[in-house]
Amino acid sequence: MRLLLCEDEHEMSAAVEAVLLRSNYSVDCVFNGEDALDYIETDLYDGVILDIMMPKMDGITVLKKARAKGIEVPVLLLTAKSQVDDRVEGLDAGADDYLTKPFAMKELLARVRSITRRKGEVTDNELSYEDIKLDRFSYVLSCGEKNVKLQNKEFQMLEMLMKNPGQLFSADQFMDKIWGYDTDTELNVVWVYISYLRKKLTSVGSHVKIAATRGVGYSLEKGEA
Repeated sequence: MRLLLCEDEHEMSAAVEAVLLRSNYSVDCVFNGEDALDYIETDLYDGVILDIMMPKMDGITVLKKARAKGIEVPVLLLTAKSQVDDRVEGLDAGADDYLTKPFAMKELLARVRSITRRKGEVTDNELSYEDIKLDRFSYVLSCGEKNVKLQNKEFQMLEMLMKNPGQLFSADQFMDKIWGYDTDTELNVVWVYISYLRKKLTSVGSHVKIAATRGVGYSLEKGEA
């Protein structure tokens, strides 16, 4: 799951980013409101953590502009203000939740889990397709009695495929969604992770396959029993 962290205090940003990474989220960080809006408009994120007080454009304005453009990504507002009016303004602007500084990292993680659960049509903790199941909290892929734990990016790729079975995803789409559109990682890493996933599907005895369409992309398909 990919998050955008918009926080202008670099020490705070680094601390939050470290906690999110340890919790197996992929994170992009920006430090002003203009960059925050630019990144949000890419529509690559499963959730946004947005500080209200930022240079160039405040968080409320960022949120209003994003919602005006029809962007529905879940947003958690961070604020040093505790007045009721400030919280109400943020919620009225389209925020899904708010957290007042200082906060406990455990609470931040709980709020992030809460806002991202509501995104899209899949809200269950477990995804299913044909004979496989994917636990979205433990990252365990199972088929019958067999199971295997996936690594972070393996999980994110399989989650994308299982939420959209039969849909083709190009290598560029995987890169943008999981590694970030400004990553320096080579494109062939996608093929490497597809290979890992195929081996793990085989290891649990699944008939599901990741099909490759030459020059187009990859899709999750029902295999022959």
